[in-house]
Amino acid sequence: MHAPALKDQAAVPDGVPHGEVTVSLIEYGPQGCHETLFSSVAEGLAYQAKAEVLWLNVYGLANPGLMQAIGQRFGLHPLVQEDILSVRQRPKVEEYDSYLFLATRVFHYLAGEERRLQSEPMYMVVGQGFVLTFQPHPLGVFGAVRERLKKPDSMLRLHGADFLAYTLIDAVIDDYFGVLDDFGNRVESIDRQLLADKSGGVLRSIHRLKHEGMRLRRALLPLRDMLNQMTRGDLPQFRPETRLWLRDAFDHCLHLLESLDASRDMVAGMLDLYLSIQSNRLNVQMRVLTIISIIFMPLTLIAGIYGMNFDYMPELHWRWGYFAVLAVMGVIGVGIAFGFSRRRWL
Repeated sequence: MHAPALKDQAAVPDGVPHGEVTVSLIEYGPQGCHETLFSSVAEGLAYQAKAEVLWLNVYGLANPGLMQAIGQRFGLHPLVQEDILSVRQRPKVEEYDSYLFLATRVFHYLAGEERRLQSEPMYMVVGQGFVLTFQPHPLGVFGAVRERLKKPDSMLRLHGADFLAYTLIDAVIDDYFGVLDDFGNRVESIDRQLLADKSGGVLRSIHRLKHEGMRLRRALLPLRDMLNQMTRGDLPQFRPETRLWLRDAFDHCLHLLESLDASRDMVAGMLDLYLSIQSNRLNVQMRVLTIISIIFMPLTLIAGIYGMNFDYMPELHWRWGYFAVLAVMGVIGVGIAFGFSRRRWL
């Protein structure tokens, strides 16, 4: 079987990211493992594979010409090629005559102060004796699998392409654990800031966490369904012994969903608590303003009465009348304030 390769200068369709395309072929068996990097489509088409199992890995989805060459070599349906070139494909699993097509997403946090959650599609084709993987950019998700294959005593070499597919899926699930740990740490960090925040920045962070949790759940639910379908035995691409390992990956996916749901519940509780805190702060402010108004109401009444300047008003022409009224107003104000203070309303 031949392996195609990269850098065919074809037109890039709209919505597909530009960038360099890298194609590597790992062929292995019980006797050994060999990796080949291709620099052109012609070089890949001319290459003769020698091992039992092939793993063709493509980084970069901006070359329709390359995709067409890979599709012709491995017999991929045009719809599969179209799905792989789409960076917005939803997670799914589709069965064809001689291979299985899987689509999922890989998440990672971008470096920087805001640490925004970024996702990229990951596609896999599992056939008889070969596995094809496609990603827009290298994220290091499959690095550990590649290193395992290169070890002389690797048990991975003793299994077929279906076990390699399980190993790659398991690597994606393990990567989700790291992302969810980061997500959980962000939730706990913002939870600690919740009571001290007065600027509204925490509300924006909570809203971002809520959105990120929804994105992660929309990716994990189809992944769970995919693994459930692969463990039922309906897909001939996976042998019974490999389905046992897929069942373990399915359990890990359920654990991921449970952890994510717990974090999302915590985010929802944080939002409710934040709104309660803001409502309580508003009530405290309104209470202080109301108390101030109550203190000044009798003072305003006295000042209003004596401001009318009618004849025969008590003590209107007394020398100390003005100061006496001020003293009475001061005593009333202090007395009301003292009463509110005793009730701890101030």
